Amino acid sequence: MKNIVLIGFMGTGKTCTGRLLAQRLRRVFVDIDKKIELEQGMTISEIFHTYGEAYFRQRERATIAKVARYTNTVIATGGGAVLNPDNIICLKQQGVVIWLTASPDVIFERTSRRRGSRPLLDRPNPRDAIAELLAERRRLYQAAADFTIDTTAKKPWQVVDEIIDVLQQGGYLRGRSRSKSWQG
Repeated sequence: MKNIVLIGFMGTGKTCTGRLLAQRLRRVFVDIDKKIELEQGMTISEIFHTYGEAYFRQRERATIAKVARYTNTVIATGGGAVLNPDNIICLKQQGVVIWLTASPDVIFERTSRRRGSRPLLDRPNPRDAIAELLAERRRLYQAAADFTIDTTAKKPWQVVDEIIDVLQQGGYLRGRSRSKSWQG
């Protein structure tokens, strides 16, 4: 089975949605950022501050190259994974790519809960940083995506239902994977 790859800006719900989706489909879940943190023994924020963004992007590239070879896995990438075209080429070889979006205001609200762990938003005006980064990355997300799902006004289980629906309609999944127990 092909991997299901979630891309999108920070705060669009890739990790939460990915974890739920993997549970629903009985697949392994891999969060690229968490895997890097485990391998490096430090948080993404600490990696950025200690070694810089270029070093982090190298680790991200190596981790994606490894994880992209998995099968039957739900993969949540970091928000900047699309900056390196090799990442997307790798991920698309074994996977279907879903771009999770959200409005800038919702992204700001969601990311403000964990501001210290978001090094790219560590600026005087994080709202402006979100707008700038979204503008820079939008075309990269669009080019990489097989499907796009807006998470703005949705609960994670609703996003999971929508992902399952589009994957079934696209012929990537068979059968129904709905469970009313997830709608709590």
